[in-house]
Amino acid sequence: MKNTHSPVSSSDNLLVLCTCPDGNVAEYLANTLVERKLAACVNIAGAIRSVYPWQGKIQQDNEVLLLIKTTAAGWANLEQALLELHPYDVPEIIAMPIVAGSKDYLNWVGENVCID
Repeated sequence: MKNTHSPVSSSDNLLVLCTCPDGNVAEYLANTLVERKLAACVNIAGAIRSVYPWQGKIQQDNEVLLLIKTTAAGWANLEQALLELHPYDVPEIIAMPIVAGSKDYLNWVGENVCID
């Protein structure tokens, strides 16, 4: 039997990671990105612990991780919004190409991200 839902290659879609200081900020950013159609979907992952150097010291903070699905064409607007809205001086904003995924899902992502 042929699998009709095999993964498809897609360089047009991105998974963006962004850490937030708490759940309230994460919810605000997620809702704003989806409302503005900068992201089709944002998952708010549970608490994570981040360890990093900042201003000459090793920091350890509890954070919340956002998993943001958007398009490559929508990247610049999404990044700009995160830079404007995020409370951190230097927020973590990392985009990774989605190399494969469900055709229907990836099409849905594209349909729900607007490029102005």
